[in-house]
Formats: sequence, structure tokens, C-alpha cells
Amino acid sequence: MKLLDSATTRAALPFPALIDALRTMFIEGCHVPRRHNHKIATQGDEGTVLIMPAWQDGGYLGIKTVNVFPGNAALGLPGLHSTYVLYDARTGAPLAQLDGNEITSRRTAAASALAASYLARKDAARLTLLGAGRVGSLVPEAYRAVLPIEQVDVWDANRAASEALVGRLAQLGFAARVVDDLPASVAVADVVTCATLATEPVVRGEWLAAGSHLDLIGSFTPTMREADDACFANATVFVDTSEAFQKSGDLLGPLQRKVVKDPEGWPTLERLCRGDAAGRADDVQRTVFKAVGTALEDLAAAALVYARIAH
Repeated sequence: MKLLDSATTRAALPFPALIDALRTMFIEGCHVPRRHNHKIATQGDEGTVLIMPAWQDGGYLGIKTVNVFPGNAALGLPGLHSTYVLYDARTGAPLAQLDGNEITSRRTAAASALAASYLARKDAARLTLLGAGRVGSLVPEAYRAVLPIEQVDVWDANRAASEALVGRLAQLGFAARVVDDLPASVAVADVVTCATLATEPVVRGEWLAAGSHLDLIGSFTPTMREADDACFANATVFVDTSEAFQKSGDLLGPLQRKVVKDPEGWPTLERLCRGDAAGRADDVQRTVFKAVGTALEDLAAAALVYARIAH
């Protein structure tokens, strides 16, 4: 079994190729059992353990383990740790162990960019990014693979993290700045991405402009929330998978309060990729994409790494 470290895993996942791999996997499909979700008591905030398997018949089998511990921020540690093991689905033989953090963060940013290729305006150039962590820091580069993003406004509860990310984005050629007035920044943004571990709304619908695209990455448990109810009112809602409206606090609340209805009819990323659902209808439509992540994306990313590096 090959051991692929973070640098090797990252180098094998350039965003254009990764976005294409995700689109192909969504079209072809694979087996994705419901993920295991377990709570772990800690001395600080409660931790979460996710176990996410997926496989294609006659292809690859992959299992990702993710440990999410929000309280790590107070310890100066990342809030997320992950490993990924790739197997031959025909024999069960282990092929490679990959850095799960790189798999998770890059496929998450790539999936949001893939969705935006269908849901954002084609001329979208201004991005307001809430969350300067591992995933959020990758979003501008991922989006630039599908949209003409030039201006990036960065907001994070930790201003030092915002400043550090702005410096890195400037080196990548973006016109980046730290957000001092978040409502004003959101009001002129073509795309607003939230990649936080928030449990209370950090973006409000009254700030969003007509024709904008709201991308919600962070809320993947019922107790997490990044957007208020108004973000969903008078907007067209899309999800990565049907698990989103069963697990995300961003959707459970609005559904219970009947701000939004008929979640079974919301288009998924799979349907968008297959051409079974329409994306953006016009330049004034306001769209929302809510993602909770799927093991399909992890398998697509791990298979891409293995194909590029291990053979």
C-alpha cells in the first residue's frame, strides 16, 4: 500500500482536473451508504466523528474518517483531521492511504465551484468569502477555474486569519482585501461563500443582491448554521445531495418554520451535472447552494490522485 502525504496529495489535485473528476463521478454515480456520525465528549466543545465509505462496482472502494473538533481553535490546532484509505473494489486489497485533510478541503472547494458553474452568473467577478480556514482559503482558486473571479473580500472572526489569507490571495493574482463592513461587501458581491463552523447566522438575506449566488459549506450538523431564514426566502435552493435537508441546521430550521417547502424537489448536484435539472434561469435570480459533503466526492478525488501519482 502506498502512503501519500499531504504535499503529494495536494499536488495531484489541481482544481480544473478535480472539478472535471467530480462532474464525471456525479454523472456516472457510485454506491454511497449513509455516513456514520458519532459524537465524542471532550473537555471543551463536543467533537464529531464521520465515517464515509463509497465504491464503484469493479473500480475503487474508499473509506474516509473525519474528526471535527471545533474546540481545537482554542488550542491552536486545526478543527478537522482526516485520513482516507483507497482499496481495489474487486478484491478489497488496500492500494493507498492519502491525506484526508487535503482530500476533504480540496474536493469541498471544488464541489462548490462545480455547483457555481451552473448557478452563478457567468460574469461573476466579485466574491465575498466568510471563513479563512482550510476550506475557505481554497475557494477563490477553485472558483477561478470556472468563473472570472477577480475581487475577493475576506471576513473571518479572527482578523489575523483574514489578513494572512488576503496576503496569499494577492500572490495568486486576486485583488483581495479584509472586510471591515460585511453587509456592504455582501451587498455588492456576485458570489457569497460561507465556510465556517458557525452555530448562528453569519450572513443575512437582507444583505444579498438580486442575481447573487450564496454558497453554504460549513453547516453539516443540525446544530450548525451560517445563514438566516431570509437567505432562503425568494431564492432557488439547490443541494449537493438529499442528505443536506436532513442534516444541516441551515435547512432544518427554515423547513420547520415553512420558510422553504418541498425539499424533495430541490435539484441536487448530480441532477445538475447530468442535465436533469436546470441551473440559473436569468441574471436576477437569487440562488442558494447548500452542501454537506458526500463520499462520492472523496472517492473521485482519491481515484484522481491514485491515477496521477501511484501508477
